[in-house]
Amino acid sequence: MKALSARTAPVVTTVALATALTTVLTLTVRYGGYFSDPVGLFWWYTASWVLFASALSALRRVPGRQAAWLVVAGAVAVTVAGLAGPPRTSTDSYRYAWDGRVQAAGISPYDHPPQDPALARLRDPWLFPTGAACQGPDLAPIPSTHGLRHCTRINRPAVHTIYPPVAEAYFLAVDRLSPAGARHKPLQIGAALTSLGVTGALLLVLRRRGNDLRKAAYWAWCPAVPLEAVNNAHIDVLGVLLAVAGLGLVASRALTRRAAGGVLIGAAVATKLMPAVVLSGALAGVRRVRDAAAALLPAAAFVVLAYLPYVLLSHGSVFGYLGGYVEEEGYDEPSAGSRYSLLRLVLPDTWAFPLVVLVVAGVCLYVMRRGDPRRPWSGALLVTGWAFILLTPGYSWYALLLIALVALDGRWEWLGIPLAGAAVYILGPAFNHQPTLSNLAYGAAAVLVLVMSRVRRRPTSEQPGGSAPLPSHGVARSPR
Repeated sequence: MKALSARTAPVVTTVALATALTTVLTLTVRYGGYFSDPVGLFWWYTASWVLFASALSALRRVPGRQAAWLVVAGAVAVTVAGLAGPPRTSTDSYRYAWDGRVQAAGISPYDHPPQDPALARLRDPWLFPTGAACQGPDLAPIPSTHGLRHCTRINRPAVHTIYPPVAEAYFLAVDRLSPAGARHKPLQIGAALTSLGVTGALLLVLRRRGNDLRKAAYWAWCPAVPLEAVNNAHIDVLGVLLAVAGLGLVASRALTRRAAGGVLIGAAVATKLMPAVVLSGALAGVRRVRDAAAALLPAAAFVVLAYLPYVLLSHGSVFGYLGGYVEEEGYDEPSAGSRYSLLRLVLPDTWAFPLVVLVVAGVCLYVMRRGDPRRPWSGALLVTGWAFILLTPGYSWYALLLIALVALDGRWEWLGIPLAGAAVYILGPAFNHQPTLSNLAYGAAAVLVLVMSRVRRRPTSEQPGGSAPLPSHGVARSPR
């Protein structure tokens, strides 16, 4: 009886904590509060992260085969929590819905901004309210010649879309598959299914490499996933799925599998550009030109071919508002806000961008020369993580890719970065978007990474010359 209790207690504890996590995430989604009470909302975020860490700790004590099922069940519960309400902290998905609708009408999404009168016939009261319905803080005014106040849920309605072609194809597919009047739900459901697909891809890659399947919980149970990938329906989650699948194939020595992985990574880049950072991981430790070319050339070819139909169909630039966005966010000339905030503590503003380029390039070269080709996600995590620390982005959903890389590599300390991003994004309005908030949040994340890096290099009794591995409890298989 005592033996049975000892075996079941970790399972019961983990289930209880995962249930509590799901409950708090559901309440967080239903709470809203981004405009009215950002500090209160962040406390809900904090509670979910504390429960997430506790659930992960309990999961470590669960035998491996049971843990794998718990990871999947928890992933479903946590994902469903993200569907408990409309998008709460981002209006990006409304642009997705609009781009899909425009394409369904046979018009290139790159040719007209949403407020262009030429597209007025495609407007509806959901995306384009009028009159008294234009009271919300998340609604942007648009010009009108009828005297009645007009507005839209779409942010930056005066600029062209910024999204790459695979994302645009996804928006069109969701629009075509959605019933009339479905509003935001089809995009959320599509994001939920994609998020669960990431969990499945992580489990497959980990199993094939003989790694502990419990690492997948770093993604599957992370609060950022239901809140950013599902509730806010950010297209980043599709790029994450393609990048994870691509890295899993690139880890093979077979040229055909590496080429297929390169195609998937190219598709990820053609979804949200940011996954381009994993290319350095795909080239980690590669000594032969043909091995590098097998991954790099298919990736580049896919991006070019994906853009080509839109280039032929569009009258304007298919890069849309990309240049304006970079300038608006202060990436090119940081002079205000939280961009490059850690570097700007000790350097002149004009030095920040060149130094970021040099450091990130140096990390990429290190990964390509010294990285493990059998673990391309490890090098990709190193490059992505340091890019975030140096850039200090203000949008929390950008870190979804990093969370998936953590799940592949197991270095949990990098999860401080998505938590820092959430703090900057949620609390930013309350602190007038001062760089001090970014310095504190990303500075703490950087310290955690540096401290754990030293700990992992310290010899232990379990693993002479390195850090102790997670126990596998029978789920791991020999690497192929």
